[in-house]
Amino acid sequence: MNGLEIGSQVISMTVFLAGKTGRASFQKTEVKIEIKMNSLQKIGGVAALIHSAAYLVGIGLYLAVLGPIIDATPTQYVALLANYQTTMYVWILIAYVVAGFCLVAVALALHERLKAGSPAVMQIATALGLIWAGLIIGSGNLMIHGFDQVANLYAKSPAQAETVWLALKIVEDGIVSANELIGGVWVLLVSWSALQTATLNKALNFLGVSIGVAGILTLIPALAEITQVIFGLSMIVWFAWAGILFLRNRPNMAL
Repeated sequence: MNGLEIGSQVISMTVFLAGKTGRASFQKTEVKIEIKMNSLQKIGGVAALIHSAAYLVGIGLYLAVLGPIIDATPTQYVALLANYQTTMYVWILIAYVVAGFCLVAVALALHERLKAGSPAVMQIATALGLIWAGLIIGSGNLMIHGFDQVANLYAKSPAQAETVWLALKIVEDGIVSANELIGGVWVLLVSWSALQTATLNKALNFLGVSIGVAGILTLIPALAEITQVIFGLSMIVWFAWAGILFLRNRPNMAL
């Protein structure tokens, strides 16, 4: 065997080993990415279930305990606030703060799952989801701080406490409670993206589109009350359904 043949074999062996090493490295990278995606999907699934449960607890507290104060006139509200302050704090913490942070995880998990098939739409949707979460958390913090101030002020001046409460309510309504536009557009874009790419469960996607439309319709005063009820109750189902499916499926499989 001459030197040229030996050199050729050495080069071939080097190329073969390099290719094998490269494939092994690529496979390891794929495994790491899949593990990371699995972890995020599980976090998103748990967060979606907690978010749904937080809404259920919030509705339960409203119906069982907080109905008298939430449905009260401004004068009655500030008079009752001191008696309900602890319960209101727990209600806001669960229905706003906990739910808001869980929404962050859900939005990021959905982005990771859907971005490959619809990157532009999911960038917009995820931005809206994070904005919505921030508004919910901010609204909760505002109410927790505001209610404490109103309760303390009522002991000194009931009239001033009522004025402060009215101002607080206007601000809080403007942040998140007056309509469900941002949440509606978010779930609509996510569901539409999933329908176009056949990524998520089809029935869940159609439900999401319907919920999104209902959220947008809360902008119309004549429809606001009924569409807010439809949006809120349907989102409990949507989050619970999505959470269960996230926990039961792999990232590279359709839900």
